[in-house]
Amino acid sequence: MTEALTVKNITLGNGKPSICIPLTSSKKADIIEEAKRYQKEAIDIVEWRADIFEEVENHAAVLEVLNDLVNVLKGIPLIFTFRSHQEGGEKELSKEAYVSLNQFVIQTGLADFVDVELYQGEDTVKHLTSIAHLQHTYVIISNHDFQKTPPKSEIINRLKRADELGGDVLKIAVMPNETEDVLELLTATNEMKKYTNKPMITMAMGPLGAITRLSGQVFGSVLTFGAGERASAPGQIPVQNLHQVLDVIEKSMGEK
Repeated sequence: MTEALTVKNITLGNGKPSICIPLTSSKKADIIEEAKRYQKEAIDIVEWRADIFEEVENHAAVLEVLNDLVNVLKGIPLIFTFRSHQEGGEKELSKEAYVSLNQFVIQTGLADFVDVELYQGEDTVKHLTSIAHLQHTYVIISNHDFQKTPPKSEIINRLKRADELGGDVLKIAVMPNETEDVLELLTATNEMKKYTNKPMITMAMGPLGAITRLSGQVFGSVLTFGAGERASAPGQIPVQNLHQVLDVIEKSMGEK
């Protein structure tokens, strides 16, 4: 059974999946305006996709955005994510720059979660996770495959590895090329509950994978990403549609 994780006023792993919306603008003013609009919607968590920010390598500029976001979001939990190009992001940083950026953000104490990519390697993941936990920041250890869906056993192994490395939330996103790939992802998610009680975020991307963004309450994924100004990954569903479908599923599951 998933052990619920409460951050500010949101609990992951209790009932229907939480809804996260990504901030995907490149300029500071636009990022803050996005956040102001989303703050008025019924969303649970906001993710700042900092790899899209034009000044992301300027730590002082990153700090300015973080401060403004915390003020605007008024208690909505914030995920800081630098998504590397290899994992579907907009930019690539050297290993040193990736560690430096994430370590800086963690030490500000302004982000509630930091996303750390599993592919960055054991030493990097352990280092950032250790620093984050000292700062009482939660770590999402993530893995993305934009080309294919690995076999069920490999999906489970990657999630197990994220668990072993100290992730507070375990995340994997894959690209299905056929219906069976979607079933592979859902089956892996369901089976992974035998091995961990940590919250998981799993999804198949693209049109084929849309069902996985809606079925978390059934299979075990605790959070789903909705499309904001622009989708941050293929297949994201508009927030209002997400609310409607997730509410219907939760109501149906509660009926005797």
